[in-house]
Amino acid sequence: MEKSIQENPLGTRPLPALLKSYAIPSIIAMLVSSLYNIVDQIFIGQGVGYLGNAATNVAYPLTTICLAIALLIGIGSASRFSLALGAKKEDEAALAVGNAFVMMVVFGIVYFIAIEIFLDPLLTAFGATADVMPYARSYTRITAIGMPFLIITNGMSNLARADGSPKYSMVCMLVGAILNTILDPIFIFVLHTGVAGAALATIIGQFFSFLMAVSYLRKFKHIELKRRHFSLRTAECVKIASLGMSNSLNQVALTFVQIVLNNSLTYYGARSIYGSEIPLACCGIVMKTNAMLLSVIIGISQGSQPIIGFNYGARQYARVRGIYKLAIGCNLVISAIGFILFQFFPRQIIGLFGNGDELYFDFAEKFMRIFLMMVIVNGCQLISSNFFAAIGKPIKGVFLSMTRQVIFLIPLILILPLLFGINGIMFAAPVADSIAFITTMIIITLEFRHMRRLEHVSAV
Repeated sequence: MEKSIQENPLGTRPLPALLKSYAIPSIIAMLVSSLYNIVDQIFIGQGVGYLGNAATNVAYPLTTICLAIALLIGIGSASRFSLALGAKKEDEAALAVGNAFVMMVVFGIVYFIAIEIFLDPLLTAFGATADVMPYARSYTRITAIGMPFLIITNGMSNLARADGSPKYSMVCMLVGAILNTILDPIFIFVLHTGVAGAALATIIGQFFSFLMAVSYLRKFKHIELKRRHFSLRTAECVKIASLGMSNSLNQVALTFVQIVLNNSLTYYGARSIYGSEIPLACCGIVMKTNAMLLSVIIGISQGSQPIIGFNYGARQYARVRGIYKLAIGCNLVISAIGFILFQFFPRQIIGLFGNGDELYFDFAEKFMRIFLMMVIVNGCQLISSNFFAAIGKPIKGVFLSMTRQVIFLIPLILILPLLFGINGIMFAAPVADSIAFITTMIIITLEFRHMRRLEHVSAV
C-alpha cells in the first residue's frame, strides 16, 4: 500500500496531462447529470407546452437541494480521501469512504420522505401557480423516488474520481442519461404519459447509474474497505461535512436564488405585459441552459480537486498553484464560448425547448442576454470555493460560495425591481457576478501569498 501511494501519479505526472485525464471524464459526467433535467425540459416543452416547462422549473429547486446533499458528502469525503492519501494515511482515507456511504444512504431516504410529506407547500413556496401546480405535483411525486439514487451516484462518483478512476465515474452517469434520453420520447410521445412519463424515465436512468456506482465499493485502488469503516463516527462525519460545505452551500444558494427568482418573476410578471407564466417558464429554460455551462466548469473544478488535495497534503505547493491557474484558464475559455452563444444565439437556444408566441420569445431572449451578461467570470468563484475545500480550508470556501448567490444576488433581485420593475431582476445577475469576481480574486491572491510563505519555511 505504501508503495502504491508513493507512486501515485497525482504527485508526479505533468499538470496539463493530469487535469485533462481527470477533468474530461468529470465534465462529461456533470454534463450528463445536467442532461437529466435538460432532456426532460426539451421533450416536455415539445410534448406538453410551456406550462410543463414552468412545472419543471418549479420542481428544479428540489433537484438542486438533492445535489447539495450529494456535494456535501461526495466532495467532502473526496477531499478528505485525497488529503489522507497525500499524507499517506490510508486507514483515514478508508474511514472517509465508509462513513460517507452510510451518510449518503441515510440522507437520501430522509430527503425522499420529506418531499413526499411536504410536497404541496414546497411547490407553492417555489412559485407554482394554480395552472402550473398539477403538472409540478405529477412530475415531482415520481422524481422524488430517484433522489436517494441521485445522492449515492453523485457521491460515489466523486470518490471514484478521487481514487483515480475518473472514467468509471463518467460511465456511471452516462448509463443513466442514455436510458433517460431513450425513454423520454417513448413515454411522452408514444405512451402519452406527459410530465409523469418524463419523471419515470428519469428515475429509471438514475436507478441503473446507482447500481453501477455502488459496485465501486469493491473496486477501490488505494484502500481496502472493511466492515469497521462503515461504522458512523461523529468526528469523521463532521470533517466530511465541513470539507463539502462550500460546494453544498453553493447549491443551496442556487436553490434560494431560484425560489426568489420564481416568486419575483411571478409577482412582477403579473404587473407587466408578459403575465406570470411566461417569465416563470423562460427563467427555467435560461437557468437550465446556464446549468449546462456550469456543468463544464464544475467538471473542471471537480477534476482538479483530487490533484489539489493530494499535492497540498504532500506539501507540493507549486503544483497546487499550478493546477488552480490551469483550471481557471480552461474555465475562461469555456465561459467565453458560453457568452458568445448566449448573446448571439438566444432565440435558437430557446427554440429547442418548444414553441411560444412572440411575447414569449421576446422576454426569453432579453432574459438570457441580460441575466447571463457576465457569465464569463462566474466560474472563477465556483472553482475558487472548491479550491479551498480541496486544501482543507472550508470556511473560506463557504464564504466564497455565499458571495455571488446570497450576499450579492438575492438582495439585488429584491431591491432592483423596486426601481426598474421586471428588468431589475435581469440586471441583478451581472452586477452580482462582477462584485463576486473581484472579491474572489482578492481572497485567492492572499491565499497564494500565504502558500509561498509556507514554501519558504519548508525550504529553510
